[in-house]
Amino acid sequence: MNIFNIIYSFKFDFETGVLKIGNASLNIYNGIFIFIKIISIIIVMYVAVRIIDKFIDKTIKKQEQFRFSLDKKRSKTIGAILKSVSKYSIYFFGIIGILTQFFGDKFLSTISVGVASIGGVAIGFGGQNLVKDVINGFFILLEDQYSVGDYITVDKDSGIVESIELRITKLRDFNGDLHIIPNSKITNVTNHSKGPKSITVDVSIAYEESIDKAIGVINSTCDKFSDKNEDVVEKPKVVGVTELTASGVTIRVKGTVKNMKQFDNETRLRKLIKEGLDKAKIEIPYNKVQFIRSE
Repeated sequence: MNIFNIIYSFKFDFETGVLKIGNASLNIYNGIFIFIKIISIIIVMYVAVRIIDKFIDKTIKKQEQFRFSLDKKRSKTIGAILKSVSKYSIYFFGIIGILTQFFGDKFLSTISVGVASIGGVAIGFGGQNLVKDVINGFFILLEDQYSVGDYITVDKDSGIVESIELRITKLRDFNGDLHIIPNSKITNVTNHSKGPKSITVDVSIAYEESIDKAIGVINSTCDKFSDKNEDVVEKPKVVGVTELTASGVTIRVKGTVKNMKQFDNETRLRKLIKEGLDKAKIEIPYNKVQFIRSE
């Protein structure tokens, strides 16, 4: 019987769109209209972010063709900052638009009061960290501490800078892990991408082999390695014998290559030296088991 009373209490006016449930009333048409406007605002936000991102990418790419232009890393960093600023701005105005649909036009009249007091409220609730993140982010950009694409170390985290935003820096390490670090936490930074980098290859030969012959083969291999290699800044060469181990003699090779090219060039040089020593029949020490037959 109670169910029938509830069903009987439902009244809907198709002209006005008002649904009455007992003493409560709800305008369905207005609700649908508000829902459509909210969806429209979300779509506009998404499209605006995409369009502005593409515009920034095109602008950054065009400025690289100018006579006086920023280097690629610097321009990518500025582009990332501009994208971050535009994204937060669009989200801010979009959220205001959505809230206005719920609370009406009177909500806009209270925005000025909210904006005026937001600083005090933010500080009261720990928002000072947000302010620190933004300020430190601007100083990172202004002082050119690092740029997008640089290999850096922040505390114990090392990796390639993937993005610099207003609040955070995204760092991708060589395992593929993404480290998201608040800018306010970045105090000590080691930038490994400033200037050329040295490469070091240690080669061991057996005690029975001629050191001078091995050095000659290695230097000859370094000459071939450096020929037409655009990464080489200072040609690798043997610097001398660095260690006498239990199994052999260690010879060190050092050179200088362009930044961020050291890892690839070290592996290539190590491979070529091994092939050169094999061709010259110079033995590299390794663990061997010998059986001595006594008669």
